[in-house]
Amino acid sequence: MDSINLFGLSFNDLNVPEAVTQLLQRNPASPFAYVVTPNADHIARLSRFRDLVPVYEGAWLCLLDSHVISNVARLFRVPAPQVSTGTDVTALLLSSLLVQDVAIIGFSSVHLPALQDRCPSANFILHTPPMNLLQNPAAFTAARDFAIKTKARFTLIGLGSPLQELLAQAIAAQPDATGVGLCIGAALEFCAGVKPRAPVWMQRAGLEWFHRLVRNPHRLARRYFIDSPPVLFSLAYQGLRSSWLRTLARPQVGSRPHRGFE
Repeated sequence: MDSINLFGLSFNDLNVPEAVTQLLQRNPASPFAYVVTPNADHIARLSRFRDLVPVYEGAWLCLLDSHVISNVARLFRVPAPQVSTGTDVTALLLSSLLVQDVAIIGFSSVHLPALQDRCPSANFILHTPPMNLLQNPAAFTAARDFAIKTKARFTLIGLGSPLQELLAQAIAAQPDATGVGLCIGAALEFCAGVKPRAPVWMQRAGLEWFHRLVRNPHRLARRYFIDSPPVLFSLAYQGLRSSWLRTLARPQVGSRPHRGFE
């Protein structure tokens, strides 16, 4: 698989169908591996908490979950991977499965029937851990052991970042864990129809964040207006700097090498 380094992370250059193909082709009996889907919020957090970087580096697949980053990178001619959002990968994966168990960590039991109706081929096994999981070692261990004992081919972890990634790393550290864990945030709420997604044109234009902000300004305002902009500014700076360096290295039209005294 091709990869592209961006913000110090090695992203797999996969679109949604390609990412799902990789998931379906992996041997279910292989040691547990996990998938991370960083967006601008994740990357901003990694710049502040560098101890989290190895968690992402340990992932089997690292997929870009941000059309905004992709569009800004394209604008400033910075190489960037294809976009594979956690929601799109999850939706296509669930629609591609034959009848089999799928473990879920971090989803409301109230919404499980709606998800089951939309995904009849999946037999969902749910574990809903308590809040403040990182401050509750016993509950964290119980969530980890649930994934191990269930032996599901796929475990969908929707606890929010960085908790879901830390849990996936902890599962992968256990020698008897198998399958694949997907760190997908709120993807199942969109798959179940609990939360409406932005129209496709807004998603492709990189405006899905605006749709979510309008629906939940109190929770998302800081993320979008304070935490994430520096990530985009650094991407623009990288593109402008690279362009400037290329200009300096380019021979000037009409110039000739200096030959000293003639």
